[in-house]
Amino acid sequence: MGQRILVTGGAGFLGSHLCKRLLDEGNSVVCVDSFATSQRETIADLMEHPEFEVVEHDIVEPLYLDDIEAIYNLACPAAPGHYQYNPVRTMKTSVVGIINMLGMAKAKGIRLLHTSTSEVYGDPEISPQREDYNGNVNPIGRRSCYDEGKRAAETLMYDYNRQHGVDVKIVRIFNTYGPNMHPFDGRVVSNFIRQALAGDDITVFGDGSQTRSFCFVSDMIEALVRMMNSPADFHGPVNVGNPNERTILELAELVIELTGSSSSIVRKPLPPDDPTRRRPDLTLATERLGWEAVVPLEEGLRQTTEYLSKLDMSLWKPPTPFWEAPPLEA
Repeated sequence: MGQRILVTGGAGFLGSHLCKRLLDEGNSVVCVDSFATSQRETIADLMEHPEFEVVEHDIVEPLYLDDIEAIYNLACPAAPGHYQYNPVRTMKTSVVGIINMLGMAKAKGIRLLHTSTSEVYGDPEISPQREDYNGNVNPIGRRSCYDEGKRAAETLMYDYNRQHGVDVKIVRIFNTYGPNMHPFDGRVVSNFIRQALAGDDITVFGDGSQTRSFCFVSDMIEALVRMMNSPADFHGPVNVGNPNERTILELAELVIELTGSSSSIVRKPLPPDDPTRRRPDLTLATERLGWEAVVPLEEGLRQTTEYLSKLDMSLWKPPTPFWEAPPLEA
């Protein structure tokens, strides 16, 4: 008999895959999403499932649902173009939102898994990044609403555990990609593939020597489920990602090769506080979860390209750059 599980941000990129995985395992899933940055199309194939329910709600506002037995908290804009558009709301989602979810977990005595991010390490001075590294984060930069919001959420998770005994799990997600990505989310993989498919110039910021470690979505979902089901004494945080470090320029060249595109690579200035290196130390995930990433980058990019090539791009509204748009109501 499965559980009744709440997934916040369940219509997003990762959330939609997680909802499907949980349903496939025989669970009942309540997907909570504000649809501020996600699309209903990503969960369209789940809507007819008898054990799938959608609640349109922003977790910044209080929420209490009956019969929930576990919570995955994935609610927060994760792409720079999205989280910088309304930075106050982004911070509220991370801080007020997690307080609301922790309040529900406390009241019901259930487990809460929170998806944190590699951005808690900022522009790291060590590589690979271990969980005991406290990071190098600018608290007042353009990215700070996301970086510091996620760091504060981790603090709240541990404080609720120590003060109220809430059963908490924290996963630090490194760069993840795959089908169901928003084509205009500003992430490097979706940007490069969309540009390559259209024959447009591929935009590389800086000289392209900065690195990322790209994890395919199926590997990431497996890690989240394993962490949720791990022993009660293991709270994390635990890094989850792919240790195969690639430069951004290498990624651009690989996308051009895989798509057979005629696109050229053009360079623009590196945005402020953009991390120069991203590579997780996965020792803890291997030892405590028995987990490792298995999907090669080339295979993951092929599946992602196949997905993005089938989209009608006119139905997907690009986010307005934060420097051109008035903020939404905070």
